[in-house]
Amino acid sequence: MEKPSTPSNFIKNVIIDDLESGKVQRIVTRFPPEPNGYLHIGHAKAIWINFTLADEFGGRTNLRFDDTNPLKEDMEYVNSIEEDVKWLGYEWEEKRFASDYFDEMYKRAELLIQKGKAYVDDQTPDQIRETRGTLTEPGQNSPYRERSIEENLELFRNMRAGEYPNGAKVLRAKIDMASPNINLRDPILYRIARATHHNTGDKWCIYPMYAFAHPLEDAIEGVTHSLCSLEFEDQRPFYDWVVSECEMESTPHQYEFGRLNLAQTLTSKRKLKQLVDENVVDGWDDPRMPTISGLRRRGYTPEALRSFIYEVGISKAQGLVDLQMLEHFIREDLKLKAPRTMAVLRPLKVVITNYPEGEVEWLEAENNSENEEMGSRQIPFSREIYIEQDDFMENPPNKYFRLFPGNEVRLKHAYFIKCNEFIKDEDGNVTEIHCTYDPKTKSGTGFTERKVKGTIHWIEATQAVPAEFRLYEPLINAEEPEEEGAEQAEDAVEKTFMDQLNPNSLEILNGYVEAGMKTAEPQDKFQFFRHGYFNVDTKYSKPGHPVFNLIVSMKSSFRMPKA
Repeated sequence: MEKPSTPSNFIKNVIIDDLESGKVQRIVTRFPPEPNGYLHIGHAKAIWINFTLADEFGGRTNLRFDDTNPLKEDMEYVNSIEEDVKWLGYEWEEKRFASDYFDEMYKRAELLIQKGKAYVDDQTPDQIRETRGTLTEPGQNSPYRERSIEENLELFRNMRAGEYPNGAKVLRAKIDMASPNINLRDPILYRIARATHHNTGDKWCIYPMYAFAHPLEDAIEGVTHSLCSLEFEDQRPFYDWVVSECEMESTPHQYEFGRLNLAQTLTSKRKLKQLVDENVVDGWDDPRMPTISGLRRRGYTPEALRSFIYEVGISKAQGLVDLQMLEHFIREDLKLKAPRTMAVLRPLKVVITNYPEGEVEWLEAENNSENEEMGSRQIPFSREIYIEQDDFMENPPNKYFRLFPGNEVRLKHAYFIKCNEFIKDEDGNVTEIHCTYDPKTKSGTGFTERKVKGTIHWIEATQAVPAEFRLYEPLINAEEPEEEGAEQAEDAVEKTFMDQLNPNSLEILNGYVEAGMKTAEPQDKFQFFRHGYFNVDTKYSKPGHPVFNLIVSMKSSFRMPKA
């Protein structure tokens, strides 16, 4: 991997100042995913920021799983997260779990009770929600807020001992129900949840809330710069309150950056999980999904993702990034890496009537015209070939330079052919074209007697390898799907979100690839002439019958801005 670096940004400037002033001796960051789903492209930005900034200044990054909710977490997610981080090119110094610190967190919760800073509340979740207030109205104090320290300690210890049912009681911080910041209106610290935890088993029946656990984890690990996306900015006062009131020796500071918002892309784990659970997609690694595993299966490269995120940069801005910008970096990364071959996705048979029957000729074709080091290959040519259906028209419009009756085109790496006649079925569909070729026009011979305006690709028929092609469009039609219905009721949001699904997000075609593609392996990447970049699928591809996922099409109107 290239030497890690980040463009100039406000977090980098803070780190430089902290090191130069002696405030910190070594930078420590962390990537803290909750193991309740698969990582997506937004997480890729967070991974890049945390690991790259720490590497750049000789620091370290911990991979830490915030596993405080066993009702939604699973080791499947833990394993997938580790795989994704490694695939992106990063290695963590230490792997930690929030559950490693449950005993310490419990002690700190008791400390808060002893200081009169926390109390046990018997209200239901709905009652707590109803009395929290609004952005313009203060909340109401709980009737249990003034319980004595002794009573709160006893009740909290009874909660831990499993004496109450789920939902019967919670532990709340005692801060200020009239605070203009709703996050400081006596937030919940612990709740009762009888669930087997993937790390601690059945040891606990109470679990800390993420907002309480997270700052404690940072302090315990000695994190110097706790980096998170901008939606956590309003929670920073509570983050600082927890670190201070729990009397943590280390005092990390939280810094917020603008999250990666990609047009036509969902990054809500709840919504992505719904797509998986309702079988709208083919699992978390469906190539249409914005998950890192989905991008990997589709054929995206870690180098392209890192370059894209570098260009997006680190700021407080919450702008929307054009999907074409990401695709630009995919093309830039693959153009010198991917062999260039030919594939016919919608086959139409061509018979070259003046070519000898039974004869097969081998032609030389370069593997990448922009990278001579990739060498060349031999491709077969014979009397029968396949071309694309849309490379022939019976009655073409003006400026159509491909095959039509009487017209001549060049076959890539081969000869000129001229269309003489065609055959239709009973429904009027063209099923076969008859052409003649000119042996003097063989590619590479320097033929200059006449020129043609069209060059098309083809596959020799007798040795063609049957293949499946999966073409993708964005899964969501809306430009900003995360915003749609944000102020509606929960059920209305779900309905609107599902209504945004693109019915044309997947098209499956059956065609042919070159004879040499029989040995293509999963994750092999190719540029198919005139179509785009494709990746051999890891789930459905089989020896002798490959399945190709469209990574990105050939052309884009996107242009990188000049520096």
